Amino acid sequence: MSKDLIVVESPAKVKTISKFLGKNYQVAASVGHVRDLPKNKLGVDEEGDFTPHYQIIPGKEDVVSKLRKAAAKADHVYLAPDPDREGEAIGWHVAAIIKDVNENVSRIQFNEITARAVKEALEHPKPLNEQLFDSQQARRILDRLVGYKISPILWKKVKRGISAGRVQSVALKIVVEREKERRLFIPEEYWLFKAELEGINPPPFAADLWKIKGKKAAIGSADEAEALEASIKDATYEITDLTEKERKRNPLPPYITSTLQQDANRRLGYSAKRTMTLAQRLYEGVELGEKGTTALITYMRTDSFRIANEARDAAKELILDKYGKEFYPPKARVFKSKGGAQDAHEAIRPVDVMIQPEDIKSFLPPDQFKVYKLIWSRFVASQMAQARFWDTVVTVKAGETLWRSKGERLLFPGFMRVTGKTGDEKLIELPKLEIGETLKLNKLDKEQKFTQPPARYSEASLVRELEEKGIGRPSTYAAIISTIQDREYVILEEKKFVPTELGFVVSDQLSEHFKELMDVGFTAAMEKQLDDVAEGKVLWTDLMRKFADGFYPTLAVAQKEMKRGGEDTGVVCEKCEAPMVIKFGRTGEFLGCSSYPDCKSIVNFARDEKGAIVVLEDEAPEDTGVVCEKCGKPMAIKRSSRGEFLGCSGYPDCRSIKNFARDDDGKIEVVETEESQVVGTCPDCKGDLIIKRARTGSRFIACSNYPDCKFAKPFTTGVKCPRDGCKGDLVEKSSRRGKIFYSCDQYPDCDYAVWYPPIDGPCPKCNHPVLVQKTTKAKGAHVACPEKGCGYVKEEEE
Repeated sequence: MSKDLIVVESPAKVKTISKFLGKNYQVAASVGHVRDLPKNKLGVDEEGDFTPHYQIIPGKEDVVSKLRKAAAKADHVYLAPDPDREGEAIGWHVAAIIKDVNENVSRIQFNEITARAVKEALEHPKPLNEQLFDSQQARRILDRLVGYKISPILWKKVKRGISAGRVQSVALKIVVEREKERRLFIPEEYWLFKAELEGINPPPFAADLWKIKGKKAAIGSADEAEALEASIKDATYEITDLTEKERKRNPLPPYITSTLQQDANRRLGYSAKRTMTLAQRLYEGVELGEKGTTALITYMRTDSFRIANEARDAAKELILDKYGKEFYPPKARVFKSKGGAQDAHEAIRPVDVMIQPEDIKSFLPPDQFKVYKLIWSRFVASQMAQARFWDTVVTVKAGETLWRSKGERLLFPGFMRVTGKTGDEKLIELPKLEIGETLKLNKLDKEQKFTQPPARYSEASLVRELEEKGIGRPSTYAAIISTIQDREYVILEEKKFVPTELGFVVSDQLSEHFKELMDVGFTAAMEKQLDDVAEGKVLWTDLMRKFADGFYPTLAVAQKEMKRGGEDTGVVCEKCEAPMVIKFGRTGEFLGCSSYPDCKSIVNFARDEKGAIVVLEDEAPEDTGVVCEKCGKPMAIKRSSRGEFLGCSGYPDCRSIKNFARDDDGKIEVVETEESQVVGTCPDCKGDLIIKRARTGSRFIACSNYPDCKFAKPFTTGVKCPRDGCKGDLVEKSSRRGKIFYSCDQYPDCDYAVWYPPIDGPCPKCNHPVLVQKTTKAKGAHVACPEKGCGYVKEEEE
């Protein structure tokens, strides 16, 4: 008897689902997407209704072969990727690659990976949703057009190797515009007054200056502050008003994608990308001892606050049992989703609320435990009773001034029994006071302050801004933020985003030449139109044609009119008097003459606190006391993206370099490195082959007689490339940012690469021929599988 085949996205889900399905089912993983647009060309027929030309993703040939074989043997194929646009696209492409061996295909969806949810989905199969796939396809082609058409212009005009993106560029603009606001901001002086007062009943309490002559207190100078201090120091302080009332606070709704990312960033310091990776693991299933592989949370890409009735009932049972009936509200809580929410999935919640965080702490890595606890606590709290406070507001009159003090006392914790204080509760109890009571002034403090510029965006506040402006969707926030960091358009300083010079120039150039594309309203409207495609209100080809009608003419103008560099620097070249523009080299940004290549003048620069460009004078070279062994000239300190080194002052005639360090007195000492190690004989000139390092950090083998002999070869790991049909070896390389990786020496014919040192496999879980050596804070040094979605980690006992 043939088995039915269920195709999911990740190998982790295979293990979780196989546990509770019978022998009549086989579960296989697509390991993400199996087809996509080609990597090295546009892959879209711009003249023929934007028809995409999909191909098997390089490296997925073995996965596709296994899926086709399994589908050929199955009675029925159930496509069960994640329940969203990307999942629908994965299902659509899997159906396309197996249609010639099995056309008996259905789509199933579940919001949680439990026996009940999966079996219920199998009882209600549906056809693939063509409109939802069209929406994803339109988004993919839009992004491809924008990236492939605009990026080459930026390569030519700004810096080679950078890119533009339909959504990422708008997110960059938001960060850049905030930084410009900060630079234009002019701080204003103001003064705060605080009085320590004491009544008949202890203890003393603090009161803040509230009003002067009936108007809001506004003291803008030291003279005003001193005059006010003199007028109230000996005044009578009398209570003129005392208000007491009960205040109630409701719990927040359960998490959706954006609020989970924001809270994980604020409370745990996790990036959006890290949060989503951890949540994905909790969703797909983790090992819980005797319970086996268990899914802990529902689907984590959602913008809906809706929760299932059975989940609400389970929460009620837990609250009544664990906390008592007074902690459950009179009526079950239902939260209304925001306008425009897709509402296709529930909010993020525990699959089984009875699995409490502390019960499974020993089974989870610390970061997974913290995210699960966050989700569990928020969900349980969302179904609990209000917290109740007793608020007291006292108003004190002194001369022509009014002072206020606010106190609050917790009457009943309600949902706060689970969440604890959220950080903004400052429970202050005031002494017993009465209207008309005269108070003693113990101390009067004044403090000078200055208004602050708008705050830079943190990950949490940027996600909130993207969500509020309708930029992107829950599934894309993490990728958007990662991309603008990876492109070096922004950096994190004290957990806040600061645009780099490159980010400023790219944003300004795009904003000037692609006004509509960089408009926040236009980008949000495009998201709405993509939603309309998913709902069948708009044809995706009509959306593409409408977009192209405005995009292509703008593109043509930008190709002609975009100037090299960015802003008008106001700096004139000392050699030819042409304007200097910001340029970007391998070691950073500098000012270069706009008349290049006729004039090659360059200068270094910095910016003052207002962002204005300041030309830096070249420093006199330091006497290192080191002489070049090859030509006898002095060695000078030079700088690269990897730091400082000693280079021959006779460059470019002599290219000798040395590493160095300084002793306790600051004296320079040459440091010998592995580059002096002889590893063979040069086949060209019979000289010594030695290990060298590239500018960006990776090792390679080269002849010691360079530059007379230019023989060189990559530093091999000795591990064969795992790509089917490839005869290459994996060699050490480094990115332009200095990060080491390992790739096939047959590139560009083979583009297989991994970030960690490879070792021969195979993986016991997915049979991938190569494993990698990793080191993480959670696990330390360990061996893992590099295949996306596999998740295999070699245990110590293995």
